[in-house]
Amino acid sequence: MAALQAAKRAMRKEVKRRVAALSDDEKRRQSLVVSQMLFKHPKYVSSQRIAVFLSMGDEVCTREILQDMFKWGKSCFIPRYESSGSSHMDMLKLNSLQDMETLPLTSWNIRQPSVDDQSREEALAAGGLDLILMPGLGFDRFGRRLGRGKGFYDTYLERCSRHPRGKPYTVALAFKEQLCQEIPVDHNDVLIDEVLFEDEK
Repeated sequence: MAALQAAKRAMRKEVKRRVAALSDDEKRRQSLVVSQMLFKHPKYVSSQRIAVFLSMGDEVCTREILQDMFKWGKSCFIPRYESSGSSHMDMLKLNSLQDMETLPLTSWNIRQPSVDDQSREEALAAGGLDLILMPGLGFDRFGRRLGRGKGFYDTYLERCSRHPRGKPYTVALAFKEQLCQEIPVDHNDVLIDEVLFEDEK
């Protein structure tokens, strides 16, 4: 177990280094390529209830995706992470881009609904989710994901699998610099269905 944690730590450091070397323009360019790939994806096209992360500086920018979702009238859910050291996360409904601008910023500089905000629908309390767009630090081609070590998404996917609709399809959005040969995983790590990135084949 300790060896696995050490391997993950080393890999996180390496991927962070590679992503940090990207210029803002290059991140923007790859984000647009990945967004366009997603817009054509049959799972995205057919999904009505979608969870999406609000991106940080070292992640594929999801702003265009949010715009597209509202344009097509899809239901958009965003994470609210518990900051109390637990790995609990809810996916709460976002009503518009204007709605997003009014959300408070967390210590990680991510916007999310405040804990007192009880008015928003939680995805699993209602109709479940069709698709979850997954963040992460690193990914491999086998659906293994290297998160930030807090377990929010693994715990949430576990909850999804107990929902009557079952586990939603999961698509990770990645810069090609986040692709790894092979990511070490244990039984708590939930595999993702697909990783979208700019492939130069």
